[in-house]
Amino acid sequence: MAGRPATIDEYLESVSEDKRAVLERLRATIKAAAPKAEECISYRLAAFRLEGKMLVAFGATANHCAFYPMSSATVEAFRDELSDYDTSKGTIRFKPENPLPATLVRKLVKARIVENRE
Repeated sequence: MAGRPATIDEYLESVSEDKRAVLERLRATIKAAAPKAEECISYRLAAFRLEGKMLVAFGATANHCAFYPMSSATVEAFRDELSDYDTSKGTIRFKPENPLPATLVRKLVKARIVENRE
């Protein structure tokens, strides 16, 4: 695909099949946890915005997939539950064969909703 993706569907078209399947499940989990969130593309990542504020994003690189809570406080708050994953300030990296559990993604999204509203 040439150029920048305009939608999450376009973004996912550019991702390898193994990563696309995992990211599609991640997308569905985010939608279920934040049904009023709008899909968008932000910083060339698939992202969700809620009430005008960035909520979370996800993406893929050559070596891994990533979930971006866009908050170092959220990543820190869930440090124990994220111990099996490579994390940095606002990023959680994972391999397609070891995706983030849906229950954990829901908790992270709900935490971000609360954080954004405070």
